[in-house]
Amino acid sequence: MVSYHTHEVDLSDDEVDRLFRALADATRRDIVRRTLTDESSVSELADHYEMSFAAVRKHVNVLEEAGLVTNHRHGRERRIRGNPEAIRRAQNLLDGYERLWRGRIDRLDALFADD
Repeated sequence: MVSYHTHEVDLSDDEVDRLFRALADATRRDIVRRTLTDESSVSELADHYEMSFAAVRKHVNVLEEAGLVTNHRHGRERRIRGNPEAIRRAQNLLDGYERLWRGRIDRLDALFADD
């Protein structure tokens, strides 16, 4: 198992895979966006998409497994809420990749400048 250590991020390969697999789908990204601003039930979320309740529930499950949304009981229903901390972790991971590649490009530029 490889861990990614970048700016307060310590993620295993499996966690990174779950995170980016979840974000690879436009519907799931939209669900995250909606639930970061206002928590919703799965039924309320399903109203926004041309797919079945069960299909939306599956998308929510993928997001929950990746930690991008959480759910809690509110009366008789489960409310889905976006997890800003998970978004920060993804951003920190991407920032780490950017720093890595910018450093490599800078070193390559320095090599060409020396010639």
